[in-house]
Amino acid sequence: MNRLAAPFRSLARAPLGALSALFPAPIPVPGPFLAALLLLWPASPAPAHPHVFVDAGIEITLDPDGRLEAITVTWIYDEYYSLLITEELGLDPDYDGVLTAEETATLTGFDMNWAPGFNGDLEATLDGAPLALSGPEAATAALRPDGRILTTHRRAVPARPAMAGRVLSLKPYDESYYTAYEVPQPPVLTGDAGSDCQLQRLYPDIDGQLEQMRQMLLSIDADADLEENDIPLIGAQFATEIRLTCPAR
Repeated sequence: MNRLAAPFRSLARAPLGALSALFPAPIPVPGPFLAALLLLWPASPAPAHPHVFVDAGIEITLDPDGRLEAITVTWIYDEYYSLLITEELGLDPDYDGVLTAEETATLTGFDMNWAPGFNGDLEATLDGAPLALSGPEAATAALRPDGRILTTHRRAVPARPAMAGRVLSLKPYDESYYTAYEVPQPPVLTGDAGSDCQLQRLYPDIDGQLEQMRQMLLSIDADADLEENDIPLIGAQFATEIRLTCPAR
């Protein structure tokens, strides 16, 4: 995907395949369940494992009539990937952790140049059916004092469905699991019309998924061709779900 102008296209996310060639070893894992997952990877064969780690945030906006207006997504990248991006973009050369207005403008949108059909690493469904979202809008970016890049973007909901009596599900994940997403902060619901809705953060069954992965890996011969064994995409299995349930009116 071409999110960055040359020569930075190889650093684009979703998928971040180019980075796998440059940096094949995974960086330290911030989440304990991710660390447990990596312990299951045998030396060979080895399915995809995360190289980039993102803390995701979700804000859901309802209009005054209770219709789903937009979803605002926050991505906070791990320290290693943040350093990689700032170095490649030539930002913060004095390493004081403070970006100038010009540097902030350069950073803003570095991860928003999405290829056609890319879902923004966000699965959205309404009552179990796929929900179409716009591309990224109103992008922002900042370098936090801890050295991590924080970006936000807004996804409009063209259909503007009424939420009364409906269930919205949002799952931030990369199906290839090159990027690992966690949702450490509670999601936010904006709009008075949603005051009677229930907003939940549902975690995956990590132990169950790890055991299934372990059994799958043990069933594969160490000398087998992974492509022939059709190793499944596993990102969805480790995705946290944000669920909004609104009562009927």
